[in-house]
Amino acid sequence: MTKLGIALVLIAPLAQAADIDAGKAKAASVCAACHGANGVSVSDTIPNLAAQRAGYIEAQLKAFKEGLRRAQTPTSPAATMSAIAAQLGADDMANVAAYFASLPGAERGAKSAQLANVAKTHVAFPEGYKESFVRYHTINFPGAKQVRQYYANKPALQAAKEGRPIPDGTVILVEVHAAKLDASNTPVAGADGFYVPEKLVGYTAMATGKDWGKDFPEMLRNGEWNYAVFTPDKQHRPGVNQAECLGCHKPLDKESYLFTLKQLAAASR
Repeated sequence: MTKLGIALVLIAPLAQAADIDAGKAKAASVCAACHGANGVSVSDTIPNLAAQRAGYIEAQLKAFKEGLRRAQTPTSPAATMSAIAAQLGADDMANVAAYFASLPGAERGAKSAQLANVAKTHVAFPEGYKESFVRYHTINFPGAKQVRQYYANKPALQAAKEGRPIPDGTVILVEVHAAKLDASNTPVAGADGFYVPEKLVGYTAMATGKDWGKDFPEMLRNGEWNYAVFTPDKQHRPGVNQAECLGCHKPLDKESYLFTLKQLAAASR
């Protein structure tokens, strides 16, 4: 190396060390909802981060933020991570990565308890929705061989019609049906192009209420929306973590956090 090169190395600013305490605070406010405050995740579908190499975690966060790791569907875990990573700066990523790397590895089979504020939902099943709601949209899900039918109550339809923000008291309910299959195990489509529903397998719902979002971390909060999943007999499905729903809908703040706002507005005309 030349004398000039040595001089440049000597005067170049040293990289700032990651702040583990700041990483712990950021992890507690956001990451813990899915990955656990101690880096032990809340479910088998979410990876543990305790004792993972900092460089790997930081690289994955950057990949999500820059779109190098893309979501295959709007509801995939990658969509949630992309929404979260988009709100993190370079220092945030380095700090969070350093914090999780500093933790001891999880014991085999260990799981974190879900955080109370994302495990609990205010959403109740809207009995009688068939009579009072409007069915406004249908979507085929080829990968799952499902068809989903979307219903909205009158406050949602009225606000969409008038171009106003979706108000408290809004309820969106989705019927999830297994599609009828032909002899080749392919979903059968009706004349309208949508799969023919054969069996109801559950419901998903989102609803708003006064201060319903106040206990969620700001980086996850969707206004006052809460989410729920119901079994076919209209009971809350146990083990649902709203953090995944919140993270998935977070980028839609300009659309009232709704993937189907345009269809809702069209149905209200």
